[in-house]
Amino acid sequence: MEDRWYLAALLRCPQVGSVRMQRLQSVCPAAKDIWSMTAAELRATGVLTDAAADALARHIQGDPNLPERIAEDCRRADVSMVTMENECYPLVLREIFDPPLVLYYRGTLLPDARRIGIVGARKFSGYGEAAALEFAEHLAAAGVTVVSGAARGIDTRAHRGALRGGRTVAVLGCGVDIAYPPENRRLLTEIVAADGAVLSEYAPGTQPLPMFFPARNRIISGLAEGVLVVEAARRSGSLITAEMALSEGREVYAIPGSIYSPQSGGCHNLIRAGARLVESPREILEEMHLVAQPRRSARAQLTPDEAHVYQVLSFDHALTMDEIIDSLPVSTTTSLPLLLLQMQLKGVIIENEMHAYRRAERN
Repeated sequence: MEDRWYLAALLRCPQVGSVRMQRLQSVCPAAKDIWSMTAAELRATGVLTDAAADALARHIQGDPNLPERIAEDCRRADVSMVTMENECYPLVLREIFDPPLVLYYRGTLLPDARRIGIVGARKFSGYGEAAALEFAEHLAAAGVTVVSGAARGIDTRAHRGALRGGRTVAVLGCGVDIAYPPENRRLLTEIVAADGAVLSEYAPGTQPLPMFFPARNRIISGLAEGVLVVEAARRSGSLITAEMALSEGREVYAIPGSIYSPQSGGCHNLIRAGARLVESPREILEEMHLVAQPRRSARAQLTPDEAHVYQVLSFDHALTMDEIIDSLPVSTTTSLPLLLLQMQLKGVIIENEMHAYRRAERN
């Protein structure tokens, strides 16, 4: 049994996080040897408190076959696992104060990829949705891997936008064999299929718990050269990710919003505190010394009937199907549902939760 599986099993003890484990390994480098220690031997290292040493000993004695079970669970779920010593472990993640000692993942993990985190509100506006899709797509098309948390709202839109242009990585607060939220199961599958990755520091089978998500946020910021906050209320989990990025010396970008929107308050506070206000993906790419890739105009992808529908729609305001019908020739309205579906598949329009439609791009 490889030493990494013993390390993974040790980290399943709630009282022993990555910082304590690093200190313990500075005294006893082999995780397999730590796994064989008694409570007295763990206390004798001088690294753990008596309570933590006793808890770890109970953890080991309570499930002595845990390393083998974790390895088997990963094999059955087609999940890979790396430690910090593995060459696949992301380079920039090693630099943070509390890097995860193990990473479980499905898909393709590139250690030296250029990455930007994109986070935001679960309850978003049409403006925020459009910005997340646009920035993620353009950044991905320029070779930047978009990192987000696969949560409802802006995170999901960031992953969707990135898939149009390139790669994306989803960082979960649960095992990578669990789809959370459940409606993103297909999205996570698409991310893996598109040479992206779904990753977590939690072993397969670990259920999502509130305490896991702040820890998940440090991985999002730790993987990225910078973090873009699209929309966030004044008190938002997205701001935790931004604060973690700042604490690690990473760039923080924020998109300004309406002064009347509660989803803009967090971004505006970040800008006041020194985050860089950005209005286009090009500004981030310039900061990263990358060049935006020329993209084919949305209009060039349209059939004549689709062009009629596109002309009626705008970027700023979504229209219901009835409103679209009122503005179209009768000959086009009979095939409108099919036209709208085709245009969504081409990525030129977006349907919101109210089944209203708008352009996906500003031009």
